[in-house]
Amino acid sequence: MALQISATNPEHPALLLELPWQLPLEEWPEHYLVPLPRGISRHVVRYARAGTEVVAVKELAERPALREYELLRSLDRLSIPAVDPLAVVTGRTDGEGGPLEPVLITRHLGGSMPYRSMFETTMRPATMHRLMDALAVLLVRLHLAGFAWGDCSLSNTLFRRDAGAYAAYLVDAETGELHPQLSSGQREYDLDLARVNISGELLDLEAAGALHPSVDPIEFGMEICARYQSLWEELTRTSVYPAGKHHYIDRRIRRLNDLGFDVAEMQIAHSSNGDTVTFVPKVVDAGHHQRQLLRLTGLDAEENQARRLLNDLESWMATQDDYAPGDPPP
Repeated sequence: MALQISATNPEHPALLLELPWQLPLEEWPEHYLVPLPRGISRHVVRYARAGTEVVAVKELAERPALREYELLRSLDRLSIPAVDPLAVVTGRTDGEGGPLEPVLITRHLGGSMPYRSMFETTMRPATMHRLMDALAVLLVRLHLAGFAWGDCSLSNTLFRRDAGAYAAYLVDAETGELHPQLSSGQREYDLDLARVNISGELLDLEAAGALHPSVDPIEFGMEICARYQSLWEELTRTSVYPAGKHHYIDRRIRRLNDLGFDVAEMQIAHSSNGDTVTFVPKVVDAGHHQRQLLRLTGLDAEENQARRLLNDLESWMATQDDYAPGDPPP
């Protein structure tokens, strides 16, 4: 079988052909590789340069490679924070014609590091709690989109600074499944796997003396679950308000906006006697401030960076003589 590159961009195959596909990934010469921190993986993973881009190359069997490639493309279409899939390379052979494993190629997420690498620096507890929040938000976003991760762990997550906080990205979708909607049982199973995996990884770091002494690995895993449950409840709970108090609904929507989510669809129903109104946010999309900043200025930033820039813009506008609250930016 001849070498075949299935790519998302017509320019990628030509750039990728320059890489030494006739060699097992473990034997690639150093001049092809980029020294970047890697998380723990069940597969051989290397960072390489393709043209002006840095890419992550992972060896695995053809069927799971193609499956993960399609899952990552689906997550991209859903605007879920995950690494960008670039290509799958199949039909690899060595110099003697023997078969080599296919590879999945993704774009390196600039400015990011594996979560595990961050924890190995014995970071302060306050920073660890910000990372915990980012991971909980990522898991909620995946579940809102109907994606069951199946292997949420520190090693399968990348983080990137986002103003004073962090943004988390999925980096390994091999065990994931995409559904129209997840049941409570599917979510709870995914959450329990996350708790076990994360606590286990922190116990490994503790045994190696690389974990801050104030951090309890078991409690940390449980706290991520608690933060997930709190955010999920806030985003999906049903609210009952007195009839005529429509500003309560506006306040609930603003609360969701403050958390960084937009309500794309909602259900509002009056009680049989007309005394109360039931409000259910049915479709919730992350990236409220990110989309608002992009629409107003053309700048594409992470959610917390966008929030800060919008606040700065609002503060500047408030100093203008002709400003009135609610005015759109100039």
